[in-house]
Amino acid sequence: MARAESFEHAQHVNSGDMKGSIDGPLHFPADEELRKTDTMKDTIINAKNATDKEHNMTLMQGVRLYPKAIAWSIIISTCIAMEGYDVCLINNFYAFPQFNQKYGVYDAVSDSYQVPARWQAGLSNGANVGEMIGLMLNGWVSERFGYRYTMIVCLMCVAGFTAIFFTAQNVQALLAAEILCGIPWGVFQTLTITYASEVCPVALRGYLTTYVNFCWGLGQLIGIGVIRSMVNRTDEWAYRIPYALQWMWPPFLIVGIFFAPESPWWLVRTGKLEQAKKALLRLTSLNRETDFDADETISMMVHTTALENNITQGSSYLDCFKGTDLRRTEVVCMCWAIQNLSGNAFSNYSTYFLTNAGVSTSNSYNFAMGQYAINMVGVFGAWALMSYGIGRRTLYFWGLCGLCTILFVMGFLGLVPAAHKDEGGLATGSLMIVWALLYQLTVGTVCYSLVAELSTRRLALKTVVLGRNLYIIVGIITSVLTPYMLNPTAWNWGNYTGFFWAGLCFISIVYTYFRVPEPRGRTFAELDLLFEKKVSARRFAETEVDVFNETVDGSVINRHKGSLAGVKQQA
Repeated sequence: MARAESFEHAQHVNSGDMKGSIDGPLHFPADEELRKTDTMKDTIINAKNATDKEHNMTLMQGVRLYPKAIAWSIIISTCIAMEGYDVCLINNFYAFPQFNQKYGVYDAVSDSYQVPARWQAGLSNGANVGEMIGLMLNGWVSERFGYRYTMIVCLMCVAGFTAIFFTAQNVQALLAAEILCGIPWGVFQTLTITYASEVCPVALRGYLTTYVNFCWGLGQLIGIGVIRSMVNRTDEWAYRIPYALQWMWPPFLIVGIFFAPESPWWLVRTGKLEQAKKALLRLTSLNRETDFDADETISMMVHTTALENNITQGSSYLDCFKGTDLRRTEVVCMCWAIQNLSGNAFSNYSTYFLTNAGVSTSNSYNFAMGQYAINMVGVFGAWALMSYGIGRRTLYFWGLCGLCTILFVMGFLGLVPAAHKDEGGLATGSLMIVWALLYQLTVGTVCYSLVAELSTRRLALKTVVLGRNLYIIVGIITSVLTPYMLNPTAWNWGNYTGFFWAGLCFISIVYTYFRVPEPRGRTFAELDLLFEKKVSARRFAETEVDVFNETVDGSVINRHKGSLAGVKQQA
């Protein structure tokens, strides 16, 4: 692939001077030299101007310029609420008497019906298996057909597979439904984050990517609220109605996504610059911000794509493990995995744990409703912390430190005498709410921003797919272990489970300190260069880089000359 040599022109290009010069030899045939040099100059100068504007853009300027992008991102991210809703159902149904009587077996020791631990693990992991299939398919399908059409087809699949939940007569049918629904859920997990990161500027990126976590909390809160309202029912509709309510999501989301613009970054990567500009204009409100230039922003995307061509030659899953992308893949994977390693699985079983600790069923669900509501509030708290200038790495690291401390305290509550079992259970429930708040203020929310920003655009979907797959693999292991730890008919560890998760959380703290970098305030091109130069994670925030003083792939820019000209003529 032909490349232009290094353009050492950054000192000559001024964002306020569109006549900046570019120095550096270009080795093209004589009759092509002027045409191609002009194309390179125009594109790089425009890209430099767009980058400077993004760096100088405040949060409120971003909101005024990109209100449509915010709205479309919110609509698409809401797909995650469906997964949060169903995962909440299955994990909390284990403490639901009507569900246990239908799908469980009688346990003489506890004088109650219980879904055996092996089936608890199977049902919880059924969705994980399906998600792994969906994730791997998504890395190919969405890059080929685009984000919008992939999402619409997946929503149709969810609507169809929900019928299996609604009509399931045994636990085996529930498992089949979990696996099948997991396939589109796996697609939602990556596409929602990637879309949010690609339709907004740097000033909004952290907020829109972390909104995905708010949608998780929204789905979980609706799910636990529905279950709580069904506690007093004694018939089969106590668990069939919650499953039927899954049909409320797809119709509205399909309509919304059909009218949504495609990701401009995806369109640029596929060479559709004219469509990319149209999509970008649909994401912005030019009457609110007069300094915005769509051509400059498209040029920035083209320049970033050209720069990445020098760093990343391929776009397959294997390329995620080559060169500098190996480090990026590792960090993204571990950021996802740490969500489960920090004790999230323990928290997800709060109602089941509290019921076995002596708390009544109704109070257990009241605790869970408070926990999931805090999950949503925690996202806004994380936004507030980020708006004060606190970095993603800082929030992630200190959040893990706090979570580790709380888990140790939960473990020590296992020493409470049997005579005070109820008090110990309530104390544990209270700590779980505190844990959930701290988790959502830091690790649970910030992770979505980290994984969206730290992967290269060319391999963004595939890197996030690999990361989410590791999250699921770790989740499968923890979903197998946790029921045995908590189930009174199995290991029955009770509060001592907190010690196990505290140990894993401490290991996560050490990893974060040495390996997780700070992406706040960086454009995608700058992050590419920081990884290319192998900057230490602890020095990411303070290291200065100039992406316009680097070699770029001239063939990428010149290949789009006709498209760029067409876009400008229609402007």
